[in-house]
Amino acid sequence: QVQLVESGGGLVQAGGSLRLSCAASTSGRTFSDYSMGWLRQAPGKEREFVAVINWSDSRTYYADSVKGRFTISKDNAANTVYLHMNSLKPEDTALYYCAAARFRSLPTREYQYDYWGQGTQVTVSS
Repeated sequence: QVQLVESGGGLVQAGGSLRLSCAASTSGRTFSDYSMGWLRQAPGKEREFVAVINWSDSRTYYADSVKGRFTISKDNAANTVYLHMNSLKPEDTALYYCAAARFRSLPTREYQYDYWGQGTQVTVSS
């Protein structure tokens, strides 16, 4: 069992930066079997993959739309995953979800994730 608590969303001007945090907890002993991802959903659009990191080997993968602007990272001691967002654009406006997938390596599909946070809103003004 995994619980995910997100924070860091807010309003930012185009070209600005923002850091999202996802605090993770588990009833198990470790997160080594998990990958941690960020996905987002804008009004009227389907949920889309943004970035993912494997807990065990720290490998990462990004959607083409954010590659070079966003960075996913983790703090093992704090059981926390971050999404550093730079050069933000109005089209980045969405509800951002933290999610966890067990026994998957770098998952990119919504159905592959087993646990979800509540979402945090990011709004980028033009």
